[in-house]
Amino acid sequence: MSVKKYIPNFITLLNLLCGSIAVIFAVHNNFIAASAFVFLGIFFDFFDGLAARKLNVQSALGVQLDSLADMVTSGLVPGIVMYKLIAMSINAPEVITQKEWNASFNFSDLHIAPLALIGLCITLASAYRLAKFNIDEDQQSYFKGLPTPANALLILSLPLIIEFQNSSFATTLILNQWFLIAFTVLSCYLLNSNIKLFALKFKDFSFANNKFRYLLIVSTIVLLAFLHFLAIPIIIILYIILSLIKK
Repeated sequence: MSVKKYIPNFITLLNLLCGSIAVIFAVHNNFIAASAFVFLGIFFDFFDGLAARKLNVQSALGVQLDSLADMVTSGLVPGIVMYKLIAMSINAPEVITQKEWNASFNFSDLHIAPLALIGLCITLASAYRLAKFNIDEDQQSYFKGLPTPANALLILSLPLIIEFQNSSFATTLILNQWFLIAFTVLSCYLLNSNIKLFALKFKDFSFANNKFRYLLIVSTIVLLAFLHFLAIPIIIILYIILSLIKK
């Protein structure tokens, strides 16, 4: 029995593992660690498909498993992070007060801010987008709507900008509840829009066939070098603009 057919699925499970660990950190407001594990999960997400193609072991199981892993890493985690950010912006208390593990449960201990639940719409929109992708046979050379990993990076850039950019203006803006709600609505729209975005898969490495890909890659490197995490939203916008121009 060939072992190589299990390699891509093993890589996909590593993506799911990273996403599950990121959930734990996000729930406990450790956005830096959560982001690190999401970045690692997206890294595995890129290489599981590459491994499947190189080993010629693509399977229907792999496609479904990949979407399930993405649902956690790139769907659930950004939804939780947005929920937490909105809760912080309105100074909402923690969901439940700390108690001993064997203490009796009381619903009065629950403190869920209804407004913050809007952030979980990102998780719902991600699930809908992944389901559509699985049954859409046209999305081979392009994406219809923003891919969930790119959207996850967009959402996770917000707490990283607060933490590392040292900009009071950016922090004030990001922790504004109406900005976060608008950002959530935009995220949900981009995930399920009909905007055609070019895929980053290279069929060959010629400049003529990949000029937009090369332009995006070079721009990404330059922007990250100068703007750090603030570059991520700009890169996503640039990706959309280049895709519209290419179309």
